[in-house]
Amino acid sequence: MTKTTSKKSHQAKRKTSSNPKKKPARLTKDPAKTPAAEKASGKAALSPPEQGNEEVKESPVTQAEVSARKQRDISVSEFFLKNRHLLGFDNPKKALLTTVKEAVDNSLDACEEAKIFPEINVEINQIAEDRFHVITEDNGPGIVREQIPKIYGKLLYGSKFHSMKQSRGQQGIGISAAGMYGQLTTGTATKITSRISPKKQAHYFEIMLDSNRNVPVIVKDEISDWKKPHGTRVDIELEAKFQKGRHSIEDYIRQTALANPHLSITFKAPDGETFKYQASSKKLPIAPKEIKPHPHGVELGILMKMLKSTTSRRVQAFLSRDFTRVSGAVAKRICDEAGISGKASPSRIAHQEADKLYRTINNTKIMNPPTNCLSPIGEEELIKGLKRNVNADFFTALTRAPSVYRGNPFQIEVALAYGGDMPSDELADVVRFANRVPLMYQQSACAITKSVLQTSWKNYGVDQSRGALPTGPLLVLVHMSSVWVPFTSESKEAVASYEEIMKEVKLGLQECARRLHAFIRKGRKDAEAKRKKDYIRKYLPHIGIGLREILSFKQTEQDKILHHLTQVLEKERA
Repeated sequence: MTKTTSKKSHQAKRKTSSNPKKKPARLTKDPAKTPAAEKASGKAALSPPEQGNEEVKESPVTQAEVSARKQRDISVSEFFLKNRHLLGFDNPKKALLTTVKEAVDNSLDACEEAKIFPEINVEINQIAEDRFHVITEDNGPGIVREQIPKIYGKLLYGSKFHSMKQSRGQQGIGISAAGMYGQLTTGTATKITSRISPKKQAHYFEIMLDSNRNVPVIVKDEISDWKKPHGTRVDIELEAKFQKGRHSIEDYIRQTALANPHLSITFKAPDGETFKYQASSKKLPIAPKEIKPHPHGVELGILMKMLKSTTSRRVQAFLSRDFTRVSGAVAKRICDEAGISGKASPSRIAHQEADKLYRTINNTKIMNPPTNCLSPIGEEELIKGLKRNVNADFFTALTRAPSVYRGNPFQIEVALAYGGDMPSDELADVVRFANRVPLMYQQSACAITKSVLQTSWKNYGVDQSRGALPTGPLLVLVHMSSVWVPFTSESKEAVASYEEIMKEVKLGLQECARRLHAFIRKGRKDAEAKRKKDYIRKYLPHIGIGLREILSFKQTEQDKILHHLTQVLEKERA
C-alpha cells in the first residue's frame, strides 16, 4: 500500500514539471474595476495600446528653480573689476595718481622693514594721448621669485592684513589692482623686475590677472641682467590723464616727502621736468612692533572663531595668551564673573557661554593696548618738513598721547604753518595723512576735515565763516597713525568719523591754535607798537619846532627836549 502511494506521488510530480507553462487559476476581479463598472461611473477603460501612447506631462519650472540655475560664485577680482571706483580708479586722472601711490607705498614699507633708507624713482612716460607708462624703482630688499606672481597678480594677497602694527598697506589689494586696471584699459601685462641680493640673479616677470579665478597668469618668466644689487622695478601701462596742480602727482610726491623726511625721491614727469626731494633726516622711523588684539576691539563672532582655533587648552590661558593686556588675574576674574570655569576647553564653549564671556570682557576694565606698535612722525620732523615746503612766519607741531578706538591704538599729530607768502584771502589748506600716506581725495567725507570745520577758529584770532574752513595764510596738517586706520572705502582716501578719533584731532587742533593765537596777538601788539613809534617819529619834530618858536629855545636845547620826550613816550608805550 505504501509503495503504490509513493509511485502515484512521483508520477504527479513528473506531470507537473513537464508542463511548466500551464496558466494559474484566474483571480476574481474587483467588480468596481471591470470595464462595465468603469463605463457606468463615466470612466472609459483604456486598452493596453492606448495606455502606451499616453504622454506624461512635466510639472512647470518654478521661478525659484530658474533663479537657482543662474547662481554662481563671484571672485573678488571680478567684483573689483566691475567696481574699480572703490579702489580709487574712478577716472583716468585719479587712476594715474592711485597707481603711483600704491607703488610708492609698497616701496616705502619694504625699505623700512629691511631698515634701508628708501631711494625711490618714479617716472611717467606718455606713449599716446591717453596711454602712459608708470615706472617705479626702489632700493628695497626685493621679492623672492615664488612670491612675485601672487603679489602682482592676485587681489587680497599680502602680509599685513593680519598684522597688528602700523603699516601703509593693509588689505593686499593696491598694486595688484593697479595692474588689473592697466590690463583692463590697455590689455598689457604688468612687468616686474626684482633682485634680493648681489649674489642672486634678478628675475623678470610679465604677469596678468585671471579675474574669473583671481589667480595670476605668468606671461613671461626669465632671468634679467638688471644691474641694481637689490630692489624692485614695476612697469604698468594704463589709460590715464596727466595734469599738474592740485591733486597732481607732483603734489602727492611733495606731501609724501613731507611726511617721510628719511625718504629720497625723484619724480620725472611726462614733459621731462624732474623733481628731487632729498632726505632731510638721517634717522629711520622707529620700527613698530606687532601686538596681539585687544579684547575690547573684538566682536562676538571673532571671539567665537578665536575660541575654536586657539591652541590653548583652557579658557583662562586663552584669554591671557591670545589677547594683549590680559594678565592671569584679569583672565580669572573674567571667567568667574562670566560663570565659566577657567579650566574649560575653549573649543567646547557654546554660543550662550561665549556671549556671556563677550559681555563680561566689555564690562571689565582693561588697560589700553601698548603703543609700541605705532610710529609717529614726531614734532621736530613735522616742523622740518613744513619749513622745507612752506614759506611761513610761524610753525608749531604737537604729537598727542596715544588713544584707542574699538580696541585699536592710534595717535594723532597736528602741525600749523601761518603767514609768510601764503594767500591771506583764501581758505586754509588742510593736508591729511594716515600712516604717513597723503590722503588726496574725499576731503569733505574725512573725520580730519570735519574736525577742522568744527573747531572755532575765531576764538584763536583766525577768520572763519559759519560751516567753512578758516580763512587766512594758514596750513593745517593732521596725521593719524594706527594699526588699523578706519578708511571709509578700499581706496583709502578718507578716515571714518569715529568719536574717539575726532575728539583727539580737535584737542590737537585746539592746542596748536592756542599757540597760534599767542603768536597772532604778539604780532598785532608789535604792529601797534610800530605804528605808535612811527607816529612819534613823524610828529615829534613838529612839536620841537613849535616849542622852540614859543619858548625861544636854541637848537641844542630843542634836540635835548625831543630826545627826552622820545624816551618818555616809548617807555609809556612799552
